[in-house]
Amino acid sequence: MTGFMNQISKESTLELRLPLSFLQRPANSAGTRPWLLVLMHGVGSNERDLFGLTAHVPPNFHVLSLRAPHVLGPGSYAWFEFGITPGGERRIDEAQELASRQLVAQTVASAAQQLDVPPERVVVGGFSQGGIMSLSLLLTQPQLLRGAMVLHSRLLPQVLPLIAPPEQLEGKQLWVSHGLQDQVIALASARDIRERVSRLPLTLSYTEYPGGHAIMAAELDAAMNWLRAMTV
Repeated sequence: MTGFMNQISKESTLELRLPLSFLQRPANSAGTRPWLLVLMHGVGSNERDLFGLTAHVPPNFHVLSLRAPHVLGPGSYAWFEFGITPGGERRIDEAQELASRQLVAQTVASAAQQLDVPPERVVVGGFSQGGIMSLSLLLTQPQLLRGAMVLHSRLLPQVLPLIAPPEQLEGKQLWVSHGLQDQVIALASARDIRERVSRLPLTLSYTEYPGGHAIMAAELDAAMNWLRAMTV
């Protein structure tokens, strides 16, 4: 969970037809061409969680908050299930992860088309497991988007062989932030992302914050400033 209160938009919205369930906040572009931000929650949560951040997102962004496809319980969903070995290693359900990644790609592409937002003005973002999906999409299908906002997350080793050629990643933007005391996903995971993407021709913004597995206020403010700077 993000630690922020959920908020549900009551504004009228264009009726989108997408492969995944979602909540939507329309852009208020005030004469400028809008952007699109697609958000993905962590394991065990749902689309209402990150939708609570919409009040902080710049108004020139359409915001979609997606619901993961795998049901864990009432109001509880995951992009893929995983287990932890006795040695502490995480083993994911690779078939579920692949299927979810494909669904996310289809959803992002379809939403952008229906909202008339070109890929260079599309950003995906996620917390924890949602951050995994965001990072995976940027690295494997960069033609669909401009950047990814990755909060308290990690890079799956299964994605490494699928990373797009360097020339396709040129001009892409990546935000990575993590908590210094995160006990759910170790800080080493964020530093591993930093090390690996430093070899790629994309622009990385990387920051560590005091705190655990939750989005801190200063972290959120900085991430939103990163979004604003991208649109200038």
